[in-house]
Amino acid sequence: MGCRLPSGDFAARRTVTERGSAGGGLQARRFPGNTGIYPDTGRPGRYDGDARPGNQTGWVPVTPPEKRRRDIVELVTKHDGLSVERLADLLDVSASTIRRDLRELADRELIERAHGGAVPATNVGGEPSFDQRVVQQLDEKRAIADRAVEEIREGQIVFFDSGTTTMQVARAAPTDGSFVAVTNSPLLALELGDHAGSVKSTGGGFRPETKALVGPQAESYIRSSNFDLAFLGVNGIRRTGGLTCPNEEEASVKRHVMDNATRSVVVTVVEKFGRQQFREFATVDEIDLLVTDDRVPDEFRDLFPATEFAEETRW
Repeated sequence: MGCRLPSGDFAARRTVTERGSAGGGLQARRFPGNTGIYPDTGRPGRYDGDARPGNQTGWVPVTPPEKRRRDIVELVTKHDGLSVERLADLLDVSASTIRRDLRELADRELIERAHGGAVPATNVGGEPSFDQRVVQQLDEKRAIADRAVEEIREGQIVFFDSGTTTMQVARAAPTDGSFVAVTNSPLLALELGDHAGSVKSTGGGFRPETKALVGPQAESYIRSSNFDLAFLGVNGIRRTGGLTCPNEEEASVKRHVMDNATRSVVVTVVEKFGRQQFREFATVDEIDLLVTDDRVPDEFRDLFPATEFAEETRW
């Protein structure tokens, strides 16, 4: 497969050619602007006019739009706001592409537009919305989930806490119907319907910030139940080892789950270490396994020598 590089204006039409199977001739495909099919891999790419070592064509891969928008949300949140120009530089796309992405993300309430850029979406109490968190660090959460589901055994009763990392665990769970799932999340119940042999919901009042079921009904159901395995999310892990979350009702649900579970597994991205939220529901030395996407910071490791780690699962 070859590429006929454009001369003069690189934004003009250019031709990507590929050798046809009949008669050895060349078949040309034209694309507008300077984007098209990357010549060496057949994947989307763009021509920027600069040949690189190992890539003499001057073409570079293009990030899929939805992945790029997830990256924008993460970057804006991490830096507490960024300009259009800075985002364009970090993601190696045009400013006009960033502006289109920001309009869409603002319509979805995942960021807020600001003069010349974007800032994190605001919400009551400073707690990021579920829709914000579900698109953040998605690859890391999937890697965590792939390791976490290795803990599920045939015939077990498995509790799935509400949350965006536990959602990925639910999606990665075995699909052979070999376990019974219990959850306080309507969203996870739908996900688990294609995996577990049976799915049970705790019931309770619906908390829109996290899409979780909480309150007396949920707690009563959990106190009357026994779990072989529980997957729990966390919003922050204090330097003292405390596991924290922003809401007292959710903290109470998590505490009851741990009290009634034979084995408790916390799933979290490593960035949660050193963060602190309103309510503490347990300490790390009370859990059996912590699954994260990178090495646990040294200042935390010595706090809970009895806890098993599954770390450095980074994709």
